[in-house]
Amino acid sequence: MERQALLSATGPQDSYGAALPQPDPAASAFPEISPGEEWASAPPVDMLDDVAGYEGTISGGEGSYILPPSSIAEGARRDEPHPQTAWSIPNITEDVAREAFIEFASSKCCYSTSPAKEMIFRDLRPYNTYRYRLESFTESRSTEWKMVPYSGQFVDSNAYGIPPLPWNIIVEKPPMFQDHEEKIPVPHTSSIKGCHICMTLGKVACNKCTATGQVQCWVCKGRGSRLSNDMCTHCNGFGLERCTHCSGKGTRLCQMCKASGQLMVFIQLTVKWKNNIYEKIADQQSGLPLDLYNKMAGQNIFTDQQYRVYPIAGFPESQINQASQLAIQKHQNELMRTCHIIQQRQTIEFIPITQVFYEWKGIEYNYFTCGTENKVYAPDYPAKCCCCSIL
Repeated sequence: MERQALLSATGPQDSYGAALPQPDPAASAFPEISPGEEWASAPPVDMLDDVAGYEGTISGGEGSYILPPSSIAEGARRDEPHPQTAWSIPNITEDVAREAFIEFASSKCCYSTSPAKEMIFRDLRPYNTYRYRLESFTESRSTEWKMVPYSGQFVDSNAYGIPPLPWNIIVEKPPMFQDHEEKIPVPHTSSIKGCHICMTLGKVACNKCTATGQVQCWVCKGRGSRLSNDMCTHCNGFGLERCTHCSGKGTRLCQMCKASGQLMVFIQLTVKWKNNIYEKIADQQSGLPLDLYNKMAGQNIFTDQQYRVYPIAGFPESQINQASQLAIQKHQNELMRTCHIIQQRQTIEFIPITQVFYEWKGIEYNYFTCGTENKVYAPDYPAKCCCCSIL
């Protein structure tokens, strides 16, 4: 009790009882890194300390993923979804179909609008098409040893406290269903090590001149004379000149430790939030290329969002029920190996598609109006001079 009282009164101390320096709130021990950049990987494993709770942490590579504790993974109660089974979506009219066709033809520099204006409608055939989407918003955490040059900055060592476990570190979450990544040093894991590149000297041998300070003369190629047997005036006949990489010193400043001879090593926590998406198109054999659906806007007719969603059952289109069952099982099997699923959202969109059959100059053709914006797909437009036919 007396020692605890002393520590609380004087702050952390070293093994000799001397007070350790306190961090400057206005200063950071770690240089800022830009998005996409990395702190350098730490020295070889045999130079690193053992940190309780981080035994599997590696130096270099992709980092060691840490599964969330069961208290986080268990999650909350789920509510049964109640799919909307009754909605009203009007069929496209001939006037809307013609207007969309004229707008489509007008947008193409090599199309005549005559077929769109003069066509005779024969039939409008609607296709009930649905797009199912499951989004699983996950968080994963991994750790890796990193290092920065040491230049006298504050060292947050284990003398200042026990390093918190990876999933106990509080990190502010980004908006739901948005990808994001944070890299932060784990508190109380920093220590000072001698630079393994320069052996604590702060400088390394110049690899350009192999530490001699001289390199072969670029004018005479080391011969000391020119082709005419005249002495090379650039190197005065020696065949060597001063190495410009090290200014003739034979050594260069160590870039790893920035000439300090010391490195501060620490454990980096990487937190990744990812929106994992599964999509399935349930079409009624319309014949449209599947890649076109990515360009179509639909009408949302069902949304279910909670910690864990249940598979949809009883939807009129059986492909949607099957897709929901498969997607939820797939995400659970694949994502929960390395991630914590924070929230899930499943949606169903109705994508109105109508195949329009028409006649122009006695010949029958057809085209499609697609999505809520009535985009047109007309691969056999009758009056064109190139292949501008897709949406």
